[in-house]
Amino acid sequence: MDDTLDPFEIRVLAVLAEKEGLTPDNYPLSLNALTNGCNQLSSRDPVMQLSEDTVADVLARLSEKKLVNTVNQSGSRVTKYEHRMRIKWTLEQDKITVLTMLMLRGLQTAGEIRTRSGRMHEFRSVAEVETALQFLIDKYPPLVASVQAPGTREPRYGQLLGGEESFARESTASAYGGAASSSGGAGRSSGGSSGADAERIAALEAEVASLRADLATLSEEFAAFKRSFE
Repeated sequence: MDDTLDPFEIRVLAVLAEKEGLTPDNYPLSLNALTNGCNQLSSRDPVMQLSEDTVADVLARLSEKKLVNTVNQSGSRVTKYEHRMRIKWTLEQDKITVLTMLMLRGLQTAGEIRTRSGRMHEFRSVAEVETALQFLIDKYPPLVASVQAPGTREPRYGQLLGGEESFARESTASAYGGAASSSGGAGRSSGGSSGADAERIAALEAEVASLRADLATLSEEFAAFKRSFE
């Protein structure tokens, strides 16, 4: 990538793209709603704690890179923001969805991406996800790369927006973490929550966080509406 992004820029951009797909009625996002989305505890890896001032600084940098637009809607005193990934990199919704999942949650298999992306874009099969991934890999410069850790059957994919060195560090950390998890989890086929249960819980947590962000946006808009009569 000519213009690599730092982790905060990747998070802000990804949240804008995610909320566009999940809550289109409340998109573009206010600074408050965007900050809440960045600090969400579910569906985020890593979890971050950003202040509104930090997010505002990040938005300014992304705007300079032509990746974010400022939107001033008629009748609203609250400035809102939208991403421009679709235009910047000529991406359709399936590719935006795949890239967003990787930006929000790190390295994943095609199957994991399909399971987690249903509300943004409905992939009918893992093969459709793989087609979108290959498109992102084949772009110039590439936006996605794949890695296969020793002892695993499926490759995992990650975004390259932070540069190849960042991807290499994440791949190495993931490989060691995966090996430790695999050895530590041997023989635990029946105890605790299944992967499906964990995925459902994560989806519910994401929905609760999304509703909280929506409520914060509505509160801001209502406050602006009241001020217009004062």
